[in-house]
Amino acid sequence: MAQLTPLAKGLITVIVLAAAGSAAWNFGLKDRFGQAEPSAEQSQSAEQSADASGGSALGKFFSGVGGKTSGDKAGGDKPLKVSIVSFHGYAPALVANGNSLTTQPGSIYAAKGASIEFVIQDDIPTLSTIFESGAAQCAWRTSDFWAQEQPNLRNAKLDARAVMVVDNTQGGDAVISRDPAVRSIEDLVGHKVALLEFTPSHGMLIDAIENSSLSARRKEGIRTVFINAEEGTAGVRAAFETKAVDAAVLWDPDLALALRNVPGAKVVYSTKTATNLIYDVMVCDTRLLNTPEGRTKVEKFVEGWMEGVKVARANPDQAVEALVKTQEFFKLLADKEGRPFIKSLFANVVWTGVEDNARILGLVGGTNHYERVYRRFDQIYRAAGALANPNSPVIAPQDSFDYSFIQTLLARDKSAASAAALPSETFTQAGLRESAQSAAIVTKPVMVSFPRASAELNKRAQRSVDTEMVPFIENNGKAYFEISGNTDATGSREVNMRLSEARARAVVDYLAGQWEFPRERFKIVGNGPDRPLCDEGNPAAEALSREDCQAMNRSTRIAVFGGR
Repeated sequence: MAQLTPLAKGLITVIVLAAAGSAAWNFGLKDRFGQAEPSAEQSQSAEQSADASGGSALGKFFSGVGGKTSGDKAGGDKPLKVSIVSFHGYAPALVANGNSLTTQPGSIYAAKGASIEFVIQDDIPTLSTIFESGAAQCAWRTSDFWAQEQPNLRNAKLDARAVMVVDNTQGGDAVISRDPAVRSIEDLVGHKVALLEFTPSHGMLIDAIENSSLSARRKEGIRTVFINAEEGTAGVRAAFETKAVDAAVLWDPDLALALRNVPGAKVVYSTKTATNLIYDVMVCDTRLLNTPEGRTKVEKFVEGWMEGVKVARANPDQAVEALVKTQEFFKLLADKEGRPFIKSLFANVVWTGVEDNARILGLVGGTNHYERVYRRFDQIYRAAGALANPNSPVIAPQDSFDYSFIQTLLARDKSAASAAALPSETFTQAGLRESAQSAAIVTKPVMVSFPRASAELNKRAQRSVDTEMVPFIENNGKAYFEISGNTDATGSREVNMRLSEARARAVVDYLAGQWEFPRERFKIVGNGPDRPLCDEGNPAAEALSREDCQAMNRSTRIAVFGGR
């Protein structure tokens, strides 16, 4: 196997959802592959990729370092080349290919007349590098990574579309803590949190903090420690395990290892609660998609992957075998930790079939979670400075996905369409009581304006619920919530207690009636003045005026109980 350059080693560990890369480093790949210096061709390729990315921070992280390879861009009889990384979310595709990187006789893809070649690029070239070099015509991206890179691709006079959602992390990404006093996102104030910058870990933490009850000043009290890219998630885990930090944001397998290795370590907030936040997608060059031959290739590619999902779910041991047989990292991981450890990682990621795609993409009604997440992360990372090029266009989420391939499969599979139209989760009063026994893991205050001495939701109040509460509920797809009415300290406490509960009930009535969320998901509480977020006697402590402090206390709050 070819040696990896030092830059490539760093890039491996920065991949957005390829947790495998960083763990492989920890399991001995660094010693195995040596310390070769980058070649002139590799350095030139990296510089060109950085230029194509518009000079953004992500462009520097994800610039291509591999030498160029030949390949067609649009079709012919050549295999469809697909760039992937060492990640267990892609096991169904390897199963569909006959437990191989190239299509094997008798495999799912071979039966469809498809020829698929998976190209492992753990050095994460930019899409412009991948497409222009001909290394591949399709490539993996996470939805947040894709929201950052598509504008850069447009800047390079290229474009692509996502064609399917291939997995959905549900527990595989998490904020964890070793301090027993840290039980919620708000408790992170005053603590150091290790993570990798501009990855799903970063986006998830930003989203959670922004949706918390912390004032602007208190948010600054959460001290993020960005680990060097060359150290990757293994470096994040090392900082956590050596007590250099109190908390960390990690993904599997380093997440599972950190929780196992650190006594008392626990999950504070994860994608087991925020189930509709992080997705992997496959994106393909529009030059491929704009030809009949190319579309036929992609149609077979998507169809075979969806069938691979069914086989992998039915036989996870075969999925483990496919990973171990095709990727050196998983072979080393199996040798060191055992195959049961690899299999255990499957519990925290959902391989998304046709039914899941239909639900995530809103093809049978309901919210298009992919578009919501694409838009949200575009906002998060632009604000965080991930896109340094001021000319990076804002792309409408619907222009980032070609829905036709999943729609075709959905039209053929009536059972998948029917299943996708049903609620994905069941909520009960018993489940609510059980969840509410634990403290909330994050609480979001929402300024829902009621008329004085009234619990009636006017149009302005409804808009606040629509824009501030509903996306938060949809992010946390498996969670139960507490909706609480709160007042400032003025007026009669008895009146405030009754009024605050009535206002909380009015919000739940609206969420259930207008948005059709199950009432069983919501605990209704009237706190009156008893749960202030700001000390009205000392508002300067939060850098607020007394009026703003009181307004903060009058908020209606939505608190998340942990996922199931």
